[in-house]
Amino acid sequence: MSESGALVGSQGAGRRPAPLWATLVATFFGAGRLHPGPGSWASAATVVLWAAFYQVLQVPLRMPGLVALAVLVTLVGIPAATQVARASGIKDPQFVVIDEVAGQLIAFLAVPLNWKALLAGFLLFRAFDIVKPPPLRLLERLPEGTGIMLDDVGAGLYALGMMHLLLHFHLL
Repeated sequence: MSESGALVGSQGAGRRPAPLWATLVATFFGAGRLHPGPGSWASAATVVLWAAFYQVLQVPLRMPGLVALAVLVTLVGIPAATQVARASGIKDPQFVVIDEVAGQLIAFLAVPLNWKALLAGFLLFRAFDIVKPPPLRLLERLPEGTGIMLDDVGAGLYALGMMHLLLHFHLL
């Protein structure tokens, strides 16, 4: 596959295609194929989905539900991202966006949601994901799916810290 996700040759330059489950997970059910900015599309979809779940989950289930979801996305995302990256021949393909989903979820941990929190969480996570302040670049160097996922988990943690600072100063 090329970086854009199009097949190169008959089998991605001689590589076997990734299993369907891995492709669906890694691309967040196709969000990674949207342009421009597939990572931003995946983050935006995650914000919308979390806002919907937030409304239907009972208050005591919100925090543990979000933690469980972020952990599950990360743990399933690592092997999915690994298999899709291997099949594409690209270390960190742009169309693999499950890492953005995990990081975006982390940015909302213990944050009461309103439109300002949703917008701030989205913008902060995307900024940290794009800029990659230290040591996120080091995490990116970890092998395969682990590196693909953990730099965005780190960006989510940075965004989470900023979100809680904004909450502390009553700016959200």
